[in-house]
Amino acid sequence: MSASHKVVILGGGFGGLQTAQALRRAPVDVTLVDRRNFHLFQPLLYQVATGGLSPANIASPLRAVLRDQANTRVLLGEATGFDLAGRRVLLADGVVPYDTLLVATGSRHHYFGHPDWEKDAPGLKTIEDATAIRRRILLAFERAERARDPEERSAWLTFVIVGGGPTGVELAGAVGELAHMTFRGNFRAIDPRSARILLLESVDRVLPTYPVPLPARAAASLARLGVTVRVGTLVTDVREDGVTFRQGDATQSVSARTILWAAGMTGSPLGRLIAEAAGARTDRAGRVLVEPDLTLAGHPEILVIGDLAALNGADGAPLPGVAQVAIQEGRYAAALIGARIAGRTLPPFRYRNLGNMATIGRAAAVADLGWMHLSGYPAWLVWLFIHLLWLVQFESRLLVLVQWTWNYLTRNRSARLITGGPGD
Repeated sequence: MSASHKVVILGGGFGGLQTAQALRRAPVDVTLVDRRNFHLFQPLLYQVATGGLSPANIASPLRAVLRDQANTRVLLGEATGFDLAGRRVLLADGVVPYDTLLVATGSRHHYFGHPDWEKDAPGLKTIEDATAIRRRILLAFERAERARDPEERSAWLTFVIVGGGPTGVELAGAVGELAHMTFRGNFRAIDPRSARILLLESVDRVLPTYPVPLPARAAASLARLGVTVRVGTLVTDVREDGVTFRQGDATQSVSARTILWAAGMTGSPLGRLIAEAAGARTDRAGRVLVEPDLTLAGHPEILVIGDLAALNGADGAPLPGVAQVAIQEGRYAAALIGARIAGRTLPPFRYRNLGNMATIGRAAAVADLGWMHLSGYPAWLVWLFIHLLWLVQFESRLLVLVQWTWNYLTRNRSARLITGGPGD
């Protein structure tokens, strides 16, 4: 490899951006391609969806983040295919040549064979998802305020979140906080505290990957915010006006006008395209199976990382689709490229689990740090510090800290804006 070695990175999320930043001093030319001109801090999307933060608080322009890296350029573009023989990425409006290609385009919502459910039960993965969900949640209370029929009012005040992982738990807790704290005294015809919030999880506990006793403590924190947790519950139908689910041998339908999906993810469409082009395999979730060094079998010049990569950890279980996995894989990918330039090899990628956290409303969270399990206020403080530390730009950290402080002191959420519309 020479100083003109061309590295093309698809995706400016945690993995792609980390790789680009780690290559700042490498003798390579880096091109980062993304459909969006910003890096999105996805772990805080639920706070945008519930009015706690504005979109700009958790998004950083990629050109600003990488402006001091002379060997890196950013392209706003959409990849549509690959010419592996010619080592070119095909864009909707051109091509980009590469010597090393890194694909880190993430994942999307997975509806387990029911893609028609998405229009009535949106998931949370993008800024547009977050603002659309915020609109749904806030409009539900507005519609309930004007409803005269008790059944109609009850349906508008019923919120169903499908999926009891971290996203579902955090969404349910935030909606509960809205209903029981933020909206207190804001309405005249309704009592927001009468809102019914259901969190449905198919296995026997929420946060199923977290160690005992954290799932039970999370469920208790949710209950204090008025959230009803239903475990062992399988959703069988989603409609505009409600859901049907099975719990054991019993089937039940619930009228609800706000249904949110947090039950599963699938690899981005580019995963299938690169797998087909390279003769690689994908798993049931649409993730690309990679070698221990994150490359594709038979194509050492192609790496796939982050949510799009399927790789087992030291315990034999698939690595989770979380930010810290993508960040560590991004650092490893950059080190691998640097080692190849120097004519060296690296041992296989090894993931180091630094812990998992989920917040449940005001001053409550659970944290699995491996060597220590925390819950309640101490866990919330750890969650607060870690998330501020992970935000990309100092300006974002300062804005979020000020906003969180204000929200904590006033119990208010100042970003409760109903914007856009179904056709926007």
